[in-house]
Amino acid sequence: MRGDLEWGSVPGLVRAAAERYADREAVVEGRTRVTYRELGDRIERATAACMASGVAPGDRVAVWAPNTLDWIVSALGAVGAGAVLVPLNTRFKGAEAAYVLTRSRAKLLFITGTFLGTSYVASLRRAAADGPGAGPLPGLPHLEEVVVLADDAPEDFRTWKDFLASGDTVTADAVRTRAAAISGDWPSDINFTSGTTGRPKGAVITHAQTLRCYAIWSELAGLREGDRYLIVNPFFHTFGYKAGIIACLMRGATMIPQPVFNVDTALANIAAERISVLPGPPTLHQSLLDHPARDAHDLSALRLVVTGAAVVPLRLVERLRTELRIATVLTAYGLSEAGGIVTMCRRGDPAEVIAATSGRAIPDTEVRVVSAAGDPLPPGSPGEVLVRGHNTMSGYFEDPHETAKVLTPDGWLHTGDVGVLDETGNLRITDRIKDMFIVGGFNAYPAEIEQLLGLHPQVADVAVIGVPDARLGEVGKAYVVRRSASSALTADDLIAWARREMANYKVPREVEFVPELPRNASGKVVKGELRHLGARGADSRRC
Repeated sequence: MRGDLEWGSVPGLVRAAAERYADREAVVEGRTRVTYRELGDRIERATAACMASGVAPGDRVAVWAPNTLDWIVSALGAVGAGAVLVPLNTRFKGAEAAYVLTRSRAKLLFITGTFLGTSYVASLRRAAADGPGAGPLPGLPHLEEVVVLADDAPEDFRTWKDFLASGDTVTADAVRTRAAAISGDWPSDINFTSGTTGRPKGAVITHAQTLRCYAIWSELAGLREGDRYLIVNPFFHTFGYKAGIIACLMRGATMIPQPVFNVDTALANIAAERISVLPGPPTLHQSLLDHPARDAHDLSALRLVVTGAAVVPLRLVERLRTELRIATVLTAYGLSEAGGIVTMCRRGDPAEVIAATSGRAIPDTEVRVVSAAGDPLPPGSPGEVLVRGHNTMSGYFEDPHETAKVLTPDGWLHTGDVGVLDETGNLRITDRIKDMFIVGGFNAYPAEIEQLLGLHPQVADVAVIGVPDARLGEVGKAYVVRRSASSALTADDLIAWARREMANYKVPREVEFVPELPRNASGKVVKGELRHLGARGADSRRC
């Protein structure tokens, strides 16, 4: 199905969903239950308010808030006015948010009030106190209006209620005329990368790309009308917004947004709301399986799990299928620069393929693995993953220099990921190029070592980095989370076990036990933090 041809634009999808699934439940948030017809009305009202505030097609509008109904309405309302959505990471500090707002020249910002004990308004105000602009945020001269998604707001900002009321002067015909004028090749969103290799860069994705990619995702995953989808993945991330909100709009699934992942809350939601779809990182599913009160909750409605990471333990896939009786467990791989989706497993793939690979290229795209010189490599050989097709970004926002570094003249996107293709086209991501380390001349890939260490029965979670070594140049250091507090696993035990299970150059020379691994809001381990921890603690050991 060519989603970009059927709906034309994201606002076209919103209107079609409101009509097609009118009386079906669209969003559940606590006691609030909103049908698709009601959701469509709310989004159109938000679009009217954006128009009344002067938002023009192509203007950037940012949202800095957790997963809520208001996020959905404000974001899609802005996109309905022709704006380009700029989602902001809820883990950002004020200065980080200010950088993205400055870089994108956002005109309007929707911001949460207080979240996890932090006042986002106060944080942003401190970061943008000095600058050439006027008003409450002189450091952000392009930002004309800030709307707080709450009942109260500082004097110089607007409340969500007042903002919506301002759109009452804009007619429904004007709103629909604006939305109908939006073309599929217009930018729909700019997702700023995490900035792990420098300042964040904004990947520009169009309406047509978004629709086509997530029509494919929905088809491959088997998302159905009437599914009940617990969206734990943050909306600011491509996976939460597009494999969550956009996919649900396409299929008439019910969205149950969860602002913060808490395993007790997730279990309660799954049982009470009869959740059938639960995408997320492997750690999310692992925590559900290992929760001591799991059996007290009815999880029988769960039927679809989609996960993704360089390491997805085979045991996790098998446990989801056997212990929770989940019919469909799939893995996928993507990045912001490729619309969030590059490869995906297919229903019916064996557990070994799902655990060991991220599946095959999505339809009408190409994936290849190349050497450092750019030459295509045969199956089984590790190299950089390149992708080409309808999913690749048009470029980084107003940054031709950085765009030229990753997009070739003939359309290949350099992902910066190291991977291996098998004979049937399944891709196994082994690591980021920058995370690979060299032990005595041998390339060591942390993800491969992590997958092997994860097979130890007393290891719940693990991350490996390279650390300097006088003799070998670099060696591996493993940060390990024990499976239980009563585990007696020592560094010596794990290193001895590793020597029996993997080539000597892959064996970590040092092990440090930690209560948990540092992860970002997308569930990825923040290895930069691990590199700064250093060797310490009674459980550490260098060989």
